[in-house]
Amino acid sequence: MTRYVIKGGSLLGENVADIEIHDGFITAIGQNLSGDVHVDASGCVVLPGLVDLHTHMREPGREDAETVLSGSRAAAKGGFTAVHAMANTNPVADTAGVVEQVWRLGQQAGLVDVRPVGAVTVALAGTSLAELGAMADSAAGVRVFSDDGKCVWDASLMRRALEYVKAFDGVIAQHAQEPRLTEGAQMNEGVVSGKLGLTGWPAVAEEAIIARDVLLAHHVGSRLHVCHLSTAGSVDIIRWAKARGINVTAEVTPHHLFFTDDVVMSYDPIFKVNPPLRTQADVEAVRAGLADGTIDIVATDHAPWPSEDIDCEWTAAAFGMTGLESALAVVNATMVKTGLMSWASVAQRMSVAPAAIGRVHDQGQPLVVGSPANIVVFNADIEAVVEPTESVSASRNTPYRGLTLPGKVIATFYRGRATVLDGELV
Repeated sequence: MTRYVIKGGSLLGENVADIEIHDGFITAIGQNLSGDVHVDASGCVVLPGLVDLHTHMREPGREDAETVLSGSRAAAKGGFTAVHAMANTNPVADTAGVVEQVWRLGQQAGLVDVRPVGAVTVALAGTSLAELGAMADSAAGVRVFSDDGKCVWDASLMRRALEYVKAFDGVIAQHAQEPRLTEGAQMNEGVVSGKLGLTGWPAVAEEAIIARDVLLAHHVGSRLHVCHLSTAGSVDIIRWAKARGINVTAEVTPHHLFFTDDVVMSYDPIFKVNPPLRTQADVEAVRAGLADGTIDIVATDHAPWPSEDIDCEWTAAAFGMTGLESALAVVNATMVKTGLMSWASVAQRMSVAPAAIGRVHDQGQPLVVGSPANIVVFNADIEAVVEPTESVSASRNTPYRGLTLPGKVIATFYRGRATVLDGELV
């Protein structure tokens, strides 16, 4: 197997050293190391491979939007070595058979670990529990369950799900959206929605579900994960819950760190997302929550759609935007360049913690001799204009098109094999 040496990179933005990779593992860290292939990492930060807890691969059912292969390519190019594929496919990933299909497609692609997320309820209908135990016992070894795209709104059913997954150390990842408060909603409820005449989505619709669920998780002693948290009030609730020892974790997306609902003034459906982009005060609150650890991780909520689902009037457009290839640059822009977070904290939020929440035991490991060689090399100072045509995803619905973002993934190593070199897929 090729012996790679990453030359002169800054490990977690701190000590500069060479890293030798051989036979799938980090085999040496030091100075003046030599190997078969050298990767110039001078001026770059070296991090553990990124882990995404929230990726929409769309396969099976919407291969026109994304496949496991194309999504894996986008993930690798973005510096990811593991992703969790959400369950809202067609058919829904609510049985052992479907999650095993997704898992095997990921193995065939061979670019990242693809960990299927199982549905909480049959067909995401919110009326009866899916085959949680069978999915956990399957070859895919599912540990994360979510009806993402829909909320498990029935409190009794949510309680039963939280109780059920305790048996195999699973976690319920909730899409926090009270449906009766968001019927027909198109964007954040506030000044901008009033100006545009679009039905508003109140912050309380998210916050009410989170408050209910942290109390349920505490009552049954189970693990709860909150998907794509987006409001200042939600941050406050998570902070309150953690102060009381409740076993809850939460994620924020790059786009909720970057954009406010002011961009919707353009009526460009590229900014239509669920939950919606919020106010400047919300953005500042989620950034602060991510910085102080109240919010545990960054998750992309990568939601690809073909042009026919996006290039239309606002009310008819699909909710969602791509995010795998741009995530690290956005976090660099919003959290590192602003002085809110160090690179060690980025590694914690984008690699270590998501791997721990998803129970992916050989990802998110420290950069030490003997660790699996899942690594990303990132030049944080290169500035590049986002060009959708350069994406390797099957879809092009990036909200950053035409914007200049700081940073570029130079190399990605997955289990010791280079998947990206010189910024391009191998």
